[in-house]
Amino acid sequence: MSLLRFLGIGADERSTRGDTDTVRRISARLEALAPDRARYVAAFAYVLARVAAADLTVSEEETSRMQEVVERVGHLPTELAALVVEIAKSQARLLGGTENYVVTREFAKISTREQRAELLLCLFAVAAADARISSTESGEIAAIADELGFTRAETNGLRARFRETQGT
Repeated sequence: MSLLRFLGIGADERSTRGDTDTVRRISARLEALAPDRARYVAAFAYVLARVAAADLTVSEEETSRMQEVVERVGHLPTELAALVVEIAKSQARLLGGTENYVVTREFAKISTREQRAELLLCLFAVAAADARISSTESGEIAAIADELGFTRAETNGLRARFRETQGT
């Protein structure tokens, strides 16, 4: 099942049901959320996974940071945040080339500018979770920032703010 169908983008309601046990489980768990909130959390998690997987490896530290962020931002229980992150990582690895832009564009449509800025800060936190932001991850964040409508100067300002608050 594609993340687009999971998010309900470009598919009718019948086709948004999961094709695998894992997706069915997460869909059932996210059904407790309002549909708009579930889409927001799923897209947010996917974009985090996009950055974590940019250098073709997702470290345990990045996974842990993603889970913390998804739990906090999504107001989800720990076990559900972990499940959302695992699905997002899997989708980013399997379908990243085809869905990265589409999911990020969808996130831009369903979020406020403040929420998009929060996502960018979280992207820096995930990329730095393993003690360094690779040039590949940095490039991916820059591309995402552009897709979300931020200028290079705004992105650099957010990165500087991240450094000040995170000590990196």
